[in-house]
Amino acid sequence: MIEKRDPSPSALNFKGTRATAFCLLICALSLAWIASRDFASMKTPDVLVPAAGFKRHLLSEWFPPLAATPMDTPVYIQKGNEPGGSVLVLGGTHPNEPAGYMTAVLMLERAWVRKGRLYVIPFANIAGFGHTQPQEASPEAILFTLPDGSSRKFRYGSRDMTHTLMWPIPDIYIHKASAQRLSGGESRNLNRAYPGDPNGSPTERLAWAIMEFLRGEKIDLAFDLHEASPEYPVVDAIVAHERSMELAAATSMELKGQGIEVRLEPSPKNLRGLSHREWGDGSGVMPILMETANPSQGRLRGRTDEALALTGRDKSYLKAAGLGRLFVPYEEGGKPLEARVARHLTAIMTFLSMMEFFVDENKAIEIDGLPTYQRLVESGIGKWLNPEEPVRDVLSR
Repeated sequence: MIEKRDPSPSALNFKGTRATAFCLLICALSLAWIASRDFASMKTPDVLVPAAGFKRHLLSEWFPPLAATPMDTPVYIQKGNEPGGSVLVLGGTHPNEPAGYMTAVLMLERAWVRKGRLYVIPFANIAGFGHTQPQEASPEAILFTLPDGSSRKFRYGSRDMTHTLMWPIPDIYIHKASAQRLSGGESRNLNRAYPGDPNGSPTERLAWAIMEFLRGEKIDLAFDLHEASPEYPVVDAIVAHERSMELAAATSMELKGQGIEVRLEPSPKNLRGLSHREWGDGSGVMPILMETANPSQGRLRGRTDEALALTGRDKSYLKAAGLGRLFVPYEEGGKPLEARVARHLTAIMTFLSMMEFFVDENKAIEIDGLPTYQRLVESGIGKWLNPEEPVRDVLSR
């Protein structure tokens, strides 16, 4: 008679280990599926609801090789009933700087051009909206509530162009037009790639396309809208090429008269690759780069969530302000997004009001339908966005 033996402890341990490993594998695969679904959702373009009068184009119309690539992005044009100058408002060079692209979106959805031509490129680096900045724990999107109770969502992207387009990263990035040497990560930064290269990297081709657009449309005045951390010296600032310095000086004085403090910085001639330098050198445009103070970009910040991006309230920055470590005033109320957008928008409108006096009376540009600084700060951004329409502004991929 054969005696039955109980399984040895080692056999039981082996079976238990296999079961645990299988459960852990299922959990890992489930988490990977959830994460991949969320990541894939960031590839869906944001909804845009342009005001009447805007015509939609694609940047590839000015540089055809950009067509059917992830870099191609919408360009909106509205012409007034009266002739005048032309102005470009470009947002989204860095998709983790929401005041830049939300100012462009607000102008797209509310502007009514009476004189001249308005060009809006809301998402210049549209490929950078498909992912967040690595290791920064940034929110995927920011949400606005509209007066009718509906909401609008906009992605909070990355400073860099999509990683899959720019891999591997070089150790050193050499700016082709000047041989200036920068860190390799800057190879994915649109605002280090101008004037671009029609046969270069994706970033350089995108920069070249924007230059071709500026030259082809003979833009008079162009804004590149940015944000920077409160501890950065060039913040709440206007950076102007010598071509646009007189106009910028008059505008900065007018803004200060309205109680909006602003730094005026000249574009350094030896700092290459940036819009405020290369746009002016490579086309007939008067370039302006503007920066507002955004705590969600800074090194001193705490938790980087949607609330920080929208309100700009952070205890660490409040303490740093008390120690005199910041380059801008910072109070308990923080740096709310509506105030940052209001600063950009008010500066743009002030520039336009100066065009006929400091440039040419035939270059006057008049735009209605946009809120004043105070109204925007008091009412919030959601009030000035249009409800979503059934047809979404989807780009061909």
